[in-house]
Amino acid sequence: MKKDEWLKLDNQLCFAVYACSKEITRLYRPLLDELGLTYTQYVTLLALWESDDVTVKDLGSRLYLDSGTLTPLLKRLEQMDLIRRVRDSKDERQVRICLTEQGAKLKEQAYDIPSQLFCQMGIEKEEAAEWREKLTALLHTIHQMKTEE
Repeated sequence: MKKDEWLKLDNQLCFAVYACSKEITRLYRPLLDELGLTYTQYVTLLALWESDDVTVKDLGSRLYLDSGTLTPLLKRLEQMDLIRRVRDSKDERQVRICLTEQGAKLKEQAYDIPSQLFCQMGIEKEEAAEWREKLTALLHTIHQMKTEE
């Protein structure tokens, strides 16, 4: 590829990932509106449905979110009665995040979201899994490089 070709927008991996992410998030919007959730609230609940009663720090690491982004998000989820924030009894510096009964029950309403999304995108679950694996591997590579710095 010629030198100038590297600087074309269509040749940028970052732009393709960015634009694709925006479009996928846009597809989620009507599905999540039915649950009264934003995309970021949804992925936070996904993490908690997988592993409840975690520290804010661990949740932030899992979601790749800093505390400045995560704290207002958690406050809103708490106002919605989907989570509780509780000081750790063994280490009061730590805040633990726990699902409420309502937050746990919301999982039942979310089961069809992934398949509805695949249908909208016109891809099979297997193809989506392949894309996810490649992107996750890239994310881990980038994160590992950043950690080593």
